[in-house]
Amino acid sequence: MHGYPHLETVRAAVTALYKRLSYDTVHTFDTSVAPADVAFSDQDDLHLGVQRVAREMVRHLRLPDARMIVSFREMEHAAYVELAAGPEYFIELNDRFRRHRRDIGAALAHEVMHVYLHRLDLSFPGTRDNEILTDTATTYLGAGWLLLDAYREDGASSQKLGYLTPEEFGYVLAKRALAFGEAPETWFTSPQAYTAYTKGLAQARRDEQQPPLTAAGWAGRRRYAKDRRYAREHGAAAAGASGPRGGAAGVYSFSSDGLGTLRVSFPCPTCHQRIRVPARGRVRARCTLCRTVLDCDA
Repeated sequence: MHGYPHLETVRAAVTALYKRLSYDTVHTFDTSVAPADVAFSDQDDLHLGVQRVAREMVRHLRLPDARMIVSFREMEHAAYVELAAGPEYFIELNDRFRRHRRDIGAALAHEVMHVYLHRLDLSFPGTRDNEILTDTATTYLGAGWLLLDAYREDGASSQKLGYLTPEEFGYVLAKRALAFGEAPETWFTSPQAYTAYTKGLAQARRDEQQPPLTAAGWAGRRRYAKDRRYAREHGAAAAGASGPRGGAAGVYSFSSDGLGTLRVSFPCPTCHQRIRVPARGRVRARCTLCRTVLDCDA
């Protein structure tokens, strides 16, 4: 599967992270897991290497009182973690990782994130959405580039880990890169992962180019001005009934504050919490959740 079929859930997951963790805690993860810290060669002892990488994931997520006991078995899925009370958590990896050791870090990153979210009591209803939350959190908090790098295709075989599409992994990784000033493209060993990241980066940048943001393109600005004029001419009821407008990366809608002032709401391009400002021209808005300062022409 390719494209962005889970984008709405991915964006909700980013918002949920900021709400549950706070801006300050999210920004303690300003440095991603380093490639050298999770490198795993065929010459390494399998079990010692697995425990070393698991400890690195525990360290990265600041779970010092959690111990990961990792084993291998034949199974349908890539990995499984038993979410108990702790401090010991039992992770099972698919037997195929005995032979594909460079992807063990990716599998462990996802499973240890399950433990982290479990301790936060943060989850989405349903298995699918909860796995998307886990993939998104793993990537946004600095370990999920490994999941994207595990995506490979050649003439004989293909592999992808996680529930997100490669482009969605690229999108979340690009969101992180824009927020923290990283350049993850230098870490990829998979050419397909690099391509997916560049596509995700383009999608993430489109989030920053939606009206009423001043970076919006000419066509978007023209459409926004037309919608704003209609809302002003037809009043609050018509503005509310007109519904959300905008491109695939951002949606704006108009409403009245009850005092005759027209307002527009739109998603923050960083954390996707909705922001509401007066629709009266140039204004600078600050997202209360992620602290992004936005220049708008509302």
